Amino acid sequence: MVKKKGGNLITSAGLVNYYDSEDKRAVHISPVTVIVVAAAIGIFILVLNLVY
Repeated sequence: MVKKKGGNLITSAGLVNYYDSEDKRAVHISPVTVIVVAAAIGIFILVLNLVY
């Protein structure tokens, strides 16, 4: 079979490659911080639902 050049987007079935950026100006947030903040917001919303 003949392989087509540049057909990575079609054969990837919707998967996209993301590459790490070494930009020093980028904001870096650890996954643990994201989970803790999401849990705190969820608990805050639950408390508001119980109070009101």
